[in-house]
Amino acid sequence: MLYLLKKIVPVMAFMAAVVLTAPSLRAQEDLVTLKLGTLAPQHSSWDNILQDMGEKWKAAGVKLQVYPGGQLGDEPDIVTKMRTKQIQVGMVTVVGLAEIDKACEVLSLPMMYKNNAESDYVRAKMQPILEKRLEAKGFKVLNWGEAGWVQFFGKTPILTPDDLKKMKFFIWGDDADMMNIWKSAGFTPIPLSATDILPNLQTGLINCFDTTPVAALSFQWFALAPHMTQLNWCPLIGATIITTDGWNKVPAASRPAILKAAAEAGKAFKLDIRKNSDKAVDVMKEHGLIVHEITEDQYSQWQKLFESVYPQIADTIVPGDILNEAMKYRDEYRAKVAK
Repeated sequence: MLYLLKKIVPVMAFMAAVVLTAPSLRAQEDLVTLKLGTLAPQHSSWDNILQDMGEKWKAAGVKLQVYPGGQLGDEPDIVTKMRTKQIQVGMVTVVGLAEIDKACEVLSLPMMYKNNAESDYVRAKMQPILEKRLEAKGFKVLNWGEAGWVQFFGKTPILTPDDLKKMKFFIWGDDADMMNIWKSAGFTPIPLSATDILPNLQTGLINCFDTTPVAALSFQWFALAPHMTQLNWCPLIGATIITTDGWNKVPAASRPAILKAAAEAGKAFKLDIRKNSDKAVDVMKEHGLIVHEITEDQYSQWQKLFESVYPQIADTIVPGDILNEAMKYRDEYRAKVAK
């Protein structure tokens, strides 16, 4: 009998362990898995915020698998993969959003906004409109975010539009309308993927680009174009979006927690970028970056250039009614501040 007990007890203990662990194993297997693509570099603050959001999603029953650093290609590639159901979630800028609906470009038009306050005011007014348009095309906005203010980086200083005309500059994507507007104004844009900036700075195909300080530092692009123009060219706005098909896979009971975690991530993106943009410039200056302030006259030249092409932008780059709506809110804010 003692012999049998010695044999039976371990077996029973093993079976009990299996019974106790089985629910947790099944729970892991039952998690809905959603895949997210983004250009945000791995271990960057953006990526860290996404990972934190993913932990909160996991607790709510949804596993978020993040592919950072352009592993899935540039933003147009990410949107294509979402459309073909290879992935369900994307964290993209207006470049990716415009692949779905060009109206989103209105949040990041050059020289449209002077500061964060203007951008925030217009964005708050336009977000419901843009979210409705995106939803009609099969994409739900989980949060809005930003990457900072876009500046010019060049191998030589770029203080005026005439300086830019001498450069071969990176332009994101291959929008024919955007290309035609730049070329008609006497510029030499070179359409590339963001993932191709570094090698083409090395080969000389391009000698300048525009991006945010945090991005220039994160991707180390500034090392090959060490002259930064201190000009708030435009705020680079973005969003985390999910396909309707992906959202439908999320259990109804999990959705409030998913949206809450996404909203918290959106706030974190905004706070982190605004805190770290100046720090990114300081770090780059320690490694050879030269920052060029511009005069009021030079600023006026940039402003005049882009205000002159707004009629061309309407109904090509951005739907005319959307552009007018955004301008109305921007001017509304300026009028309030002026009182």
